[in-house]
Amino acid sequence: MASVVTLPSLGAFAGARVLVTGTTGFKGSWLALWLSELGAEVTGLALPPEGRDSHYAALGLDRVIRQRLVDLRDPGGVAAVVEEARPQYVFHLAAQALVRRSYQDPMATFATNLMGTVHVLEALREQPDLKAAVLITSDKCYRNVEWVWGYRETDALGGKDPYSASKAAAEMAIEAYRASWFSASGAPGLASARAGNVIGGGDWSADRIVPDVMRALAAGQPVELRNPRATRPWQHVLEPLHGYLRLALALASSPRDFAEAWNFGPGEGSAWSVERLARALLASWGGGELKLLPADAAAPHEATLLQLSVAKAGERLGWRPLFDFETAAAETARWYRAAADGVPIPELSRAQLAGYMARLEAR
Repeated sequence: MASVVTLPSLGAFAGARVLVTGTTGFKGSWLALWLSELGAEVTGLALPPEGRDSHYAALGLDRVIRQRLVDLRDPGGVAAVVEEARPQYVFHLAAQALVRRSYQDPMATFATNLMGTVHVLEALREQPDLKAAVLITSDKCYRNVEWVWGYRETDALGGKDPYSASKAAAEMAIEAYRASWFSASGAPGLASARAGNVIGGGDWSADRIVPDVMRALAAGQPVELRNPRATRPWQHVLEPLHGYLRLALALASSPRDFAEAWNFGPGEGSAWSVERLARALLASWGGGELKLLPADAAAPHEATLLQLSVAKAGERLGWRPLFDFETAAAETARWYRAAADGVPIPELSRAQLAGYMARLEAR
């Protein structure tokens, strides 16, 4: 068994030039906030935020980071932002991230998730100051045969829907670039990260369980579940982001030892059904009605069972989740409840981030 690497603290990002793609999205806005709180000089690359409830807009991140609105499908635009940022660290999160939307527009999904990743990789080849790049794909990149144990980083890739297949294809592109241009002595570290299903405050995307539940609760309507038995490795948003940050520091310290794929999730045996998550959210919210809908035979395919093995991240990065399932659900519901009660989003999100970092320091 490989020994756990000794890494500098997250304070090492202070003053560093960091490029984050997808900053106007759910995970990207939290990561940009975290890095800015650590003192990093953050450049964001993303599409304009969607919807009036955008976490990015509510945080006022456009006044905190240097934001550039560019479509990943524009290679020239991507290259120009990368050249301007001159990054030392890169976190690539931008994506078309919704399974159902991938059925509606598969070409845009592949163009964004596969070729958009290639455009980022191509631009990074020319960056002399780059130390580490972490490119985020998805736990759905695995060829899911719905077995009961967690997928490991060495398991086969694949996908039965356009979103999953596009993420598997992105993983293959990352591996090709790593082997072809990022494997020589002195080259920066290039790794991919595969996270489980992420929950947390500030997510208002369509066709996702937490936003759907919270919209219904805020409106005083019943919570309707279309696929209550589907099982996922739910984790709070700050958990994988902490993993990405640790992985970037490991890559910078020893590029060849960590330039590979990594899973970040709640751990084997910790995946729970959509219904259980919804009930946990209702309990933390303080009430609400749950309605289980009959199966829709015409609905697009979505996997029923999916779990990850995160043993490698624990053994080699010293990363492990801080929250169990109940805590992750409770922290998520508390954020939405406080937001509904009028707590300002910048104050709310910074307080939750500060609380998580305090837990990290105390561990």
